[in-house]
Order: sequence, then C-alpha cells, then structure tokens
Amino acid sequence: MALFGSDANEPARLDDSMQEVLDETQKLGLTPPWTLSATDARNQPTPADGAKQVMRNRGIDPDADLGVATKDFTIPGPGGEIQARLYGRKNETGTKPVVVYFHGGGWVIADLDVYDSTPRALALASDCIFVSCHYRQAPEHKFPAAHDDAWAAYKWVVENAASFDGDPSRIAVMGESAGGNLAANVSIRARDEGFPLPKTQVLVYPVADNDTNSTSYRENAGAMPLNKPFMEWFVSHVFEDQRQTEDPRLKLVSANLAGLPPTMIIAAQVDPLRTEGKILAARLEAAGVETSYTCYDGVTHEFFGMGLVVKDAAAAQTKVAGHLKKELRVGLLGRIAGALS
Repeated sequence: MALFGSDANEPARLDDSMQEVLDETQKLGLTPPWTLSATDARNQPTPADGAKQVMRNRGIDPDADLGVATKDFTIPGPGGEIQARLYGRKNETGTKPVVVYFHGGGWVIADLDVYDSTPRALALASDCIFVSCHYRQAPEHKFPAAHDDAWAAYKWVVENAASFDGDPSRIAVMGESAGGNLAANVSIRARDEGFPLPKTQVLVYPVADNDTNSTSYRENAGAMPLNKPFMEWFVSHVFEDQRQTEDPRLKLVSANLAGLPPTMIIAAQVDPLRTEGKILAARLEAAGVETSYTCYDGVTHEFFGMGLVVKDAAAAQTKVAGHLKKELRVGLLGRIAGALS
C-alpha cells in the first residue's frame, strides 16, 4: 500500500486557501446544520458555496462549464426515478470509459448541484464520461435505501453505457464521503452477485467505520465543515437503531474486502473520517487488493472538489485523473484494447 502525507502526526494548520473557503462559507450565514431539521439543513450554505465565493473574490467565474457538457436524466430505481447527470468533454466523439460517481452529504443532505465540481473537473482531466448519481436520502428514506439506489444506478450504467458512447468494459466507481461508502458497496455487491466488477474504485474520505472515538474523531471533534456532532446527527437520521451501524455496509473496515478492484483512497488531515480511511486502506491491502492511500495536510473534509481555489485539491484531482487514465486505459490504444477485450 502506497502511503503519502503526514497523516496528521502533528497539530494541523489549515492551508490559507482552505481557511479562506471556510471563512467565506461562514459569512454566507451558516447555522450549524446539526442543530437543524434535515429539511432546514439542506438549505444551509455549503463548503461548495464558500469555494464559489472565493472564486468570485479572485475573479474566477464559478459557473464556467470548463469545456464540459452535461445532460440531466433519470435512472429507474427501486424506490422511483434516480436523478443523474452525464458529464463529458465538449465537441468530442468516440467511445470512452465511464465513471459512476456518488456525491457526499451523509445520506441526508446535498445533491448533484452541490457536488458538481468533482465530476466536472475529472471528466475534463481524465477524458472519461462521468455519471453522477443521486439517491434517496434520510430521514425520509432510511438505510439501506441509498445503497439500493447506488446499486441500481451502477447496474443501469453497465447495461446502458453504449447508449451514451460509454464503454461497458471500462467502468469505474467513485464517491466522496457517504458517496465513497456507496461506491465501495457497489464493488462488494458486484463481486457477491457475479456482476461485472468496476475496473477500479476511488474513495474520497469514505465513511468506513462507526468508531466515533478514533484518533481523527478526537482531533477533529469540533472541526469544520465536518465534526463529531455532525456525524452523530447524520447517524441519527439514517439508521433506525444505533446497532445498525455494525452492518458491514456501513462498517466497511469489517466487511469482506477480498476480490475488490484496485482502490485509491484520498484523505484529508482535518477530518474525523481520516483514521477510518487509513484503516480501510490497510484492510484492503491485507485482503490482497492493490491499494493506495494519500492524506493531504492542511485541508478539511470536502476539500477535494475545490481544485480551482485549493492547491492540494488540484493535486488530488490530478492524482485521481492519472489513476483513472491508467486503470481505464484512456486514449486511442485503450479504446482499441477495450474494443478487443
């Protein structure tokens, strides 16, 4: 397992640009979401809003399409239609690999718009088609509704990739936070059901354990934008009973991880989920899965999509794009190999 970054052996000092994003988010009138109802929390300013304000401050258009075209559509799901969005480079043709992406938000808040920046940036950088998928959220739809929707979305993409010039033989899964958990569960279910496995999975600060007394939880109990009270608030909305958090779909560190595809895990130093991400990486490697784990210092949970304003986010996106290109054989030779496989 490749390890990068200090993994927070020293007290954290936030990168100036990361601090600027948090400051701008607060200026937008943020009320601590964990003090609100789920409905009200969904209407709160997000770190993505803070990043957009930093962009405006720097004279960057936060609404620029970056040369990426999008198309909204729906996927049939077990509880109704699943909202999805297709991302791909403008004015390009030909069959390309596909990345099925799941956004974060603790299975309670956020949507495709809040997490637009990651699939947009990576569709451009990796030259892959991204399919960003929403899912049913709690408390209206308790666990495992989101997991069932993620699986339905993945199956649909595999079976219908050719309809949008995607290569069904070159599909990856990716997710951030709760979405990272969903991505890993898609891989596990594909293995268990004998369905085509993703070629790789990219898990960005995934939810992977129920231990709220880990090293990173203690270090970041009051961190922003994610902290211990916020995670406990998510759990209280998602699960009928605290005992459900022992389910290996939530507690990935105790799941059977053998036979999963090559995995890249991205972590942030100032994040309660950092420790469980590192443990998950170690468990994956012990199960024989090719795994890399990178922890970026001076940044917080939610940093990954801020590549236009936070330098380590740009570095992390570049790393992920390179990984996707390698594992999905992006390029002319890759397309030929994919057609022949």
